[in-house]
Amino acid sequence: MKKHILITGASKGIGFETAKILCEKNCTVTAVSRSKDRLEELAKSSDHISTLAVDITDPDAVSLIKKHLSENKLLLDGIIHNAGLLINKPFIELTDNDWKLQFEVNLLAPVRITRALISLLNKGSHIVNISSMGGFQGSDKFPGLSAYSATKGALSIFTECLATEFSSVGISVNCLCLGAVQTEMLNQAFPGFKAPVTSKEMSSYIADFVLNGHKFYNGKILPVAMNNPG
Repeated sequence: MKKHILITGASKGIGFETAKILCEKNCTVTAVSRSKDRLEELAKSSDHISTLAVDITDPDAVSLIKKHLSENKLLLDGIIHNAGLLINKPFIELTDNDWKLQFEVNLLAPVRITRALISLLNKGSHIVNISSMGGFQGSDKFPGLSAYSATKGALSIFTECLATEFSSVGISVNCLCLGAVQTEMLNQAFPGFKAPVTSKEMSSYIADFVLNGHKFYNGKILPVAMNNPG
């Protein structure tokens, strides 16, 4: 039976490529993102991709995602919480709204989506939280990324807590702290920086990890980096 994976932030970069690679691995994918046009482009790449254009910070987002899955009689074998927001500002310039928005996208959206979809996860499912080396304890930190790194660090600790609670129901939860990958977000954080890993290369790793990583790990915060920037 085909495994079914839900991916947030699937309209570009790592999410976009991961969705396509999972379909090549004989999976079906529900791709979630705000960008309807980019999702339509993604859907053209495979008959095994269903799409849902929704802003995950919207109050109705969780109910819309659950409704989409329920109406299509779709259960889940994995969730990749890939959607992320990066606000690059010196700490002294960050407003309360900046902090709130970072936490809404990078932490609270994964919390709400996971809570709502737990009943649709098959036993043996794997939840993968996509964090950053900025949220990995002991890594180099960079000016302007205090809010971003703090939210990614919170996502990492949330992973450990969730893995403990879900172990009794046969659901694994892990966190990948990505290093430098050539994406739009990296260009925003480090203009002109050339990453050693392409978006497609990292996507291939993530696709394999969501399908197989829980055979070896649970509740782990794993650095996936050749360099520190994340």
